Amino acid sequence: MSVRIVTLGPAARRRVYPALCLALVLGSLLTSAPAGAAPTACPEHFATGSAPEIIRPALAARVRELCFEGFAILHSGVSRTPLAVAEHLTRARMAGAREVRREGSFHDEDRLPEEERARLSDYARSGFDRGHMAPSGDMATPSSMAESFSLANMVPQHPASNRCLWEGIETSVRRLAVEEGELFVVTGPVFAGETLERIGGRVLVPTSLYKAVYVPGRGMAAAYLAPNGPGTAWRAVSLTELREAAGIDVFPGIPAAARDRLLSLPEPRPNNVRGACAGQGEVASAEPMGRARDRTTNPAPAPPSSPPGQEARPKGWSTATLVIAGLFAVVMIALLVRVLGRR
Repeated sequence: MSVRIVTLGPAARRRVYPALCLALVLGSLLTSAPAGAAPTACPEHFATGSAPEIIRPALAARVRELCFEGFAILHSGVSRTPLAVAEHLTRARMAGAREVRREGSFHDEDRLPEEERARLSDYARSGFDRGHMAPSGDMATPSSMAESFSLANMVPQHPASNRCLWEGIETSVRRLAVEEGELFVVTGPVFAGETLERIGGRVLVPTSLYKAVYVPGRGMAAAYLAPNGPGTAWRAVSLTELREAAGIDVFPGIPAAARDRLLSLPEPRPNNVRGACAGQGEVASAEPMGRARDRTTNPAPAPPSSPPGQEARPKGWSTATLVIAGLFAVVMIALLVRVLGRR
């Protein structure tokens, strides 16, 4: 077999070389994309530019990506809620968020087909809050604040959760962003069980909620997982456990080592402890965490009650004092009996 070498003339080189260079550039971009990265129109909100991957087939139908100024959403037309809401939190963004007045108007998301979107009427008199997944407190501009009130960013959330424990989780994550300088966060619902509640006959009610946190500077990640109901119980779980619970790989592009290094999540510190949190118990103090574990917060134990018919011992009385008092009482009774017996 003979090989023929063709030499291009100057005119041919001017035509061929630009096309060859473009092909090399495109090839480089394609080969450098993270393995398993889902296509996304707003990579700036995702860790390594990779959108979360829907693992559970039942969740994968009618999923649409929505890009906003301060966050991105993978929205389900089946549940009519977000499945994953991604944010890139930085120290500078948190400083800006503190300067923005927290206000907004809940509204339908016009970019979604009517049959796939939640409506304001679905939430009316439902008994559930419109729970932000990307919280308004994370928004650093008035425009992103307004966008955070889209119903595409909401799930039906129990008021006791939304206004107490979950508010504490959001606040703690913002503090962590200030301490670390940069976080990637993904928040969403968990739908577990064969029978799920719907509000308005249309919008699925989550059984639990998650908020996953990845700290790129430390190469560590973990997630809060809490029931969608009253109480202050929550668990810190690994990304692997969250994947099993929620059916979503929230950070598909991060290094494998980061999945195995479990981040110690800060304890939630709710602000409204005398309001919505009243009667729900106190959040336990933070502990070092080497692995995922259950964390259940309970009210402080009540002081032991006295046996029926017996008053509680006065504070500060020692046993010796009580013995002396008892002997004194016996002597006084004996003297009284003698005096009465002589009459």
